[in-house]
Amino acid sequence: MTASDGQRTRDWDAETYHRVSAPQVAFAGPVIERMGLRGDETVLDAGCGSGRVTQMLVERLPRGRVIAVDAAPSMVDLARETLAGRRASVLQAELTSLELSKQVHAVFSSAVFHWIADHDALFTSLHAALLPGGRLVAQCGGEGNIDNLHEVAAEVSAREPFAEYFSGWAEPWNFARPTETERRLLAAGFIQAECWLEPFPVEPPEPLAYLTSVCLGNHLDALPEDMRAGFAEQVLAGCPRPLRLRYVRLNIEARAAS
Repeated sequence: MTASDGQRTRDWDAETYHRVSAPQVAFAGPVIERMGLRGDETVLDAGCGSGRVTQMLVERLPRGRVIAVDAAPSMVDLARETLAGRRASVLQAELTSLELSKQVHAVFSSAVFHWIADHDALFTSLHAALLPGGRLVAQCGGEGNIDNLHEVAAEVSAREPFAEYFSGWAEPWNFARPTETERRLLAAGFIQAECWLEPFPVEPPEPLAYLTSVCLGNHLDALPEDMRAGFAEQVLAGCPRPLRLRYVRLNIEARAAS
């Protein structure tokens, strides 16, 4: 996972994320299907996380390979372990300033771009990584993504003893609209771009662990360590049971000039 625009790259609890990330695996499956891979391409996994989804991508490339990139050190370490012996290399880098030794046939990404503030720099960087005619096929959080959870988290953040730690706190996510994303893709050099929103409700099987490792990490980073568990527990207590997160996915497809 990643950050840009001067944001501090936040590290993740990679082991817990790997265990509870079944929803992210479910998000990724249809995106990989849409790529229509032949099996001999070189594909960039832009924001590979722990490598769990990258494994799915590698399986679609029996004669190809994957270049997996993430900015979070713990994710890179676990991805290298997860992908050891497979047709994949794992690099630690920011996607907005990515430099590859060779261009790739396609860029895949799932559940990553909403953590990057500067989508103009992101799409320019990914366009530069593609061979002529190459495709970007991705999905991330879009406008309205998990608003129900963020409303509860904002209420808890305003309570004592948490409120003082959220003074001046800025939301770290970038849940973009399809039209603005298409415009940015074309401005970055892509000749075709199509984006659309898709609801994808999720009921995580380990609600507290999921919220702590996937959804609330930036909130918890703002707090002293001894207050983090209590904050996450109060957020969970404020949500209806069973926990049902109203994910909204922004699907992205774009092509570079031949």
